[in-house]
Amino acid sequence: MTPTRRLTRLALLIALTTVATMAIRVPAPRTGGYINLGDSVVYISALLFGSRAGLVAGGVGSALADLLGGYSAFAPFTLIIKGIEGVLVGTVGWPAFQRREPRSHAAVGMALLAIGVGGAWMVLGYFVAEAYVLRVGVGAAATEVPGNVFQVVGGAIVAIPVALTLRGVVRRSTAQPTSPRRP
Repeated sequence: MTPTRRLTRLALLIALTTVATMAIRVPAPRTGGYINLGDSVVYISALLFGSRAGLVAGGVGSALADLLGGYSAFAPFTLIIKGIEGVLVGTVGWPAFQRREPRSHAAVGMALLAIGVGGAWMVLGYFVAEAYVLRVGVGAAATEVPGNVFQVVGGAIVAIPVALTLRGVVRRSTAQPTSPRRP
């Protein structure tokens, strides 16, 4: 795949993550944050294209949504937290999605494990950032934990079927073209 195609794909994943994050936002008044659908695109990006795509889509796409949506205080934390979340999901889940089985139980199991690992990091990361760095307090930060867990579960429910469905299409589109044989 050419560098231009890779860059274009990453730009598209950033844009999709930003839009999904901003499309539906449920405010968390005690911390000033919000619950959103952006994690599903971060998970899809990481499962289909690996940890680098998860890093860029998660970090840049989600932080851009914070900046554009009026949550700029969260943007630096989001860049790091969501970026690492994407790396974790891609590192754990992407290898299983590269196998040839069309809908293997192993791919689903590894995707669930990957999202669990990445999601746990995200929940912990925002808890620490809110409680200790933004200083909203441990009690207020704890009120957002169930919402963040819900966000992870909702992201998994959307991402796994979509990633399984798109896996073959992505594999065909990223395959190296074969040279025509001369007779």
